[in-house]
Amino acid sequence: MKRTGFRRPDPGVFKKQLDRNTQTLVRMRAIKPKRKRVTIAEGSKYLAACRGEPCYLNVTCPWTDWADPTVVDCHSNQSKHGKAAGLKAKHWFTVPGCAKCHEWLDRSDGLWEEKCAAFDDALARWEPQRARKMGLKLLEAE
Repeated sequence: MKRTGFRRPDPGVFKKQLDRNTQTLVRMRAIKPKRKRVTIAEGSKYLAACRGEPCYLNVTCPWTDWADPTVVDCHSNQSKHGKAAGLKAKHWFTVPGCAKCHEWLDRSDGLWEEKCAAFDDALARWEPQRARKMGLKLLEAE
């Protein structure tokens, strides 16, 4: 077997492969759509709208028109609103609720149907108020 000396390979071969791989990568990146992530600022405006409002759930507390200091934003527990294992529902699906009603919604032994009905009723009453407060347009039912 005859030995040959070491010599550098032709740089043109590698450059052609590199150009082809770069073009493929560029094309693959163009195909993948970038998913827009919800920023903290976009979600916090819905949460801030709940502050200073009366309780809309009204399950364990009487209906009041004054702002309870324990009112917080209560997220939906329904999968149709984006709730999943380890995920909260979208911020759009929040209603103001006092501490007692929030506890009932999240941790009590109440019937699931009761909880869903109470939340859906509260959301239906809260959406027009929130839209007015935030200057949003309500989505028309089609």
